[in-house]
Amino acid sequence: MLKSRPDRYGAIAVSIHWLSAVLILALLGSGFRAANAMDAATKAGLLRFHIPMAVVVLLLTALRIVWWWRFDRKPAPAQALPRWQERLAGFVHVAFYIFILGMVASGIGMMILSGAAPAIFGAAGATLPDFTAYPPRGPHGFGAFLLVGLLVFHAGAALYHQFVRGDHLLRRMWYGG
Repeated sequence: MLKSRPDRYGAIAVSIHWLSAVLILALLGSGFRAANAMDAATKAGLLRFHIPMAVVVLLLTALRIVWWWRFDRKPAPAQALPRWQERLAGFVHVAFYIFILGMVASGIGMMILSGAAPAIFGAAGATLPDFTAYPPRGPHGFGAFLLVGLLVFHAGAALYHQFVRGDHLLRRMWYGG
């Protein structure tokens, strides 16, 4: 089933969710490693992976927004959640969209302002700039830490629902009938 049902997410929503999750983890790992890399060649290599993956996450996020807005409906909340939990879950999901779009925007801002693309993508003689000299670097780095916190909270809530409440929330966000 491609579209969601009242009790579970459809294959398209599930695919977008898990692919985005894996890519965001890869982006966080490569971004933190690039930020701490002392060698310009290592940093450029990490950014050659990081930047295209960020574009893919941007496209997946746009697809997800359009999918929910135009083509599918989200399932009903899990087993009689208290209203505050429903609201908090909605806030967390909206926060993910905002953080992802903000991270992409600040990354693009760094690339444009620093002129780093030639050095990252292999132009002869181009040198990698000091990204900390450009204003979008601060929000990009801070946003990465906030995104980690949001991911930990999101995963913790999913595990709480799966194992403490026993409402099998993770089953709703996986493939199958």
